[in-house]
Amino acid sequence: MNRFKNVSNCPKCGGTELGKGKQSGYAVMYPFNKMSFGSNIEYIICTECGYIIESYVKNPEKFKGSF
Repeated sequence: MNRFKNVSNCPKCGGTELGKGKQSGYAVMYPFNKMSFGSNIEYIICTECGYIIESYVKNPEKFKGSF
């Protein structure tokens, strides 16, 4: 499932060169008060200024019932 909306330019600098990235290592989002391995975080990034335009957890189902 593609969670990213159609983004064509950076809201900060107006740049049109965008990239998709993810965090690695221990940079994982964990559910609050729930035992789980968590989920990687994915981003749409402006490759001209570095602004993070959008971010999402890769596996949102791991957070059900954690609120």
